[in-house]
Amino acid sequence: MNEYVTVQGDTWDLIALRVYGNEKYMTKLIEANPQYRKTVFFSAGVKLVVPEITTPIPSSLPPWKRGES
Repeated sequence: MNEYVTVQGDTWDLIALRVYGNEKYMTKLIEANPQYRKTVFFSAGVKLVVPEITTPIPSSLPPWKRGES
């Protein structure tokens, strides 16, 4: 697991966008940091745990882009 240190004004969705490239993973961040689940806007310097995630490969991709032969 990695760590993310917040900057003033960070929100869960913004942090998810920065660390994962997509806001939809903000629930993973909240689950990994339950002590901050009620926080909307972070102050600077809060250390958050950033769990590893596996992103599924979309089935809409052609087989050669999904890693299939």
